[in-house]
Amino acid sequence: MGRVALVTGGSRGIGEAISKALNAKGYSVAATYAGNDQKAAAFTEETGIKTYKWNVADYDASAAGIARVTEEIGAIDTVVANAGITRDAPFHRMTPAQWNEVVDTNLTGVFNTVHPVWPGMRERKFGRVIVISSVNGQKGQFGQVNYAATKAGDLGIVKSLAQEGARAGITANAICPGYIATEMVMAIDESIRQKIISGIPAGRLGTPEEIARCVTFLASEDSGFISGSTISANGAQFFS
Repeated sequence: MGRVALVTGGSRGIGEAISKALNAKGYSVAATYAGNDQKAAAFTEETGIKTYKWNVADYDASAAGIARVTEEIGAIDTVVANAGITRDAPFHRMTPAQWNEVVDTNLTGVFNTVHPVWPGMRERKFGRVIVISSVNGQKGQFGQVNYAATKAGDLGIVKSLAQEGARAGITANAICPGYIATEMVMAIDESIRQKIISGIPAGRLGTPEEIARCVTFLASEDSGFISGSTISANGAQFFS
């Protein structure tokens, strides 16, 4: 039986590329989304990958959704915690709501996604946990105290899970993308985007497919001795 992968935020942007790449490698993929029904339907029609709607910030909704995926597709071997949001503001203007929304999705959402599948991974003595963090979780960013804090916290999650899962054949790793040519980044004003690119030694934005290739490696049998690690995919913008 083939592996089953859950990709949160898996029908758009980086998540879409990850879902497609895992599917191409023979995984049975379940891609979650939070709100864009039209995009999710189009994604499923194009790829044949099933989509499931729930809010990763809600533990009960996540557990119920994961139970449904398990029933319809199979026990989940690989989790890619990709879902994330931004609510940017300088710290002196940041509201408690902006802080809490980002923490609930980007940090607590990882707990809500991994926790329900962890017992099954331990029982089967195999699992792959891959968390999509960010270069801004490594270096910080103006106007993103909330976002940077959650993405740094995600790195702590994988380092701890790596130690807890090692004897059960479970690996946990993070990927920290730099600036990637997603719909969100390409919507930035051209002058600002060029300023961003000028700060990337590679001289370009990354592609979602480049992040997806990192995921397929970490999900594979070949990566079994790699755990608690962070892949920095940022065009040499930042080293950690």
